[in-house]
Amino acid sequence: MPSDDIKKVREMIAGLPPRTGMSIPERRATMDAWDKAYPMADDVTVASAKVAEVPVEWITAPNASEDAVLLFLHGGGYVIGSPDSHRHLVANLSEETGLQGLLVDYRLAPEDPFPAAVEDAISVYAALLTHGFEAEEIVVAGDSAGGGLVIAMMLAIRDANLPLPAAGICLSPWNDLTGTAKSLETNASVDPTVTKESLDFFAGEYLGEEDAQNPYASPLFGDFTGLPPLLIQVGSVEVLLDDAVMLAERAKEAGVSVTLEVWDEMIHVWHRYYPVLQEAREANARIGEYVRGIVSVSAAAAE
Repeated sequence: MPSDDIKKVREMIAGLPPRTGMSIPERRATMDAWDKAYPMADDVTVASAKVAEVPVEWITAPNASEDAVLLFLHGGGYVIGSPDSHRHLVANLSEETGLQGLLVDYRLAPEDPFPAAVEDAISVYAALLTHGFEAEEIVVAGDSAGGGLVIAMMLAIRDANLPLPAAGICLSPWNDLTGTAKSLETNASVDPTVTKESLDFFAGEYLGEEDAQNPYASPLFGDFTGLPPLLIQVGSVEVLLDDAVMLAERAKEAGVSVTLEVWDEMIHVWHRYYPVLQEAREANARIGEYVRGIVSVSAAAAE
C-alpha cells in the first residue's frame, strides 16, 4: 500500500511539465532545478575544485570525517545531471555515512560520449589514491546512470590492476543499455519518471557507434569477479527494476558480497526526495548504516 508521502511525491511529479520534446539544454536545466527545490542545510560545506583536471565538489556535513570519502557519480543518462541536481542528495549521504562527499562533474554526452564518463571517474579515483587516501577509505556510490557507472568504473579499476574501493553503492542503477529488460515494459505504467523511450534516447547519445554490450557501457555484461561488496537499492515499481535484480544475481554468481534491497512502491531514485519522503530518509539512513559497517572513520563521524 503506497504511503501518503509517496502519493504526494507522485502528485508533485505529475504536475511537472512533460519532458517529451524538450531539447537537451532544457532537460539539463529542468534536472538542475533540484538545487533550488531542495537546498542544503546551512552547515554543510561545499568546495568546488578539480581532481585530475575533472571538476568536482567536496560536500561535507558537519559530522563527517575527512579520513574517508564517498565518491558520488550522479545520474542523468550520461546526458544530463550535474552538481546542481545532486548536491542536496550527496550532502544528506555525507551526514548519514559520516564520510565527506566528493561529487564528480564528469563529462556528458553528446559533447563527450562513451567512454568519457568512465575515464573521468577512473581519473578522480586514481588521483585520490595518490593524494593520501587508501582504497579501503573510499566508497563509490551513484544513482541511475551513475549507479551503472559505479560498476563500470570498478570493472575498469580492476582491469587496470588498481586497488578496488571498500564498497560500491548503486541506487536505482541503469546497467543495461541494450533496452531489453522485461521491467521496461511490465513497469511502464507505474513508473512516473523513467521510460524506455527516454533511456533509448540517452543510450544513443552516449554510445554513438559503440556496442551497447561493452561492459564499460553496460556493466551487466561484465565479469564481476573480484569486485568489492555492493549495496543495491531499487524501487519495486521502477522500469529499471530488472537492471538492479540482474546485477545482484550476476555479481553473486561471481562470488561478490551483494545486498539487494527492493523497496516497495518506491520510484526511481526516491532517495533524492528525502526532505518530503519518509522512505527516502529511511533508505539514506540505511546507506549510512551499511557504509559505517564497512569503513572505519574517526570519532568525528556520526555513529
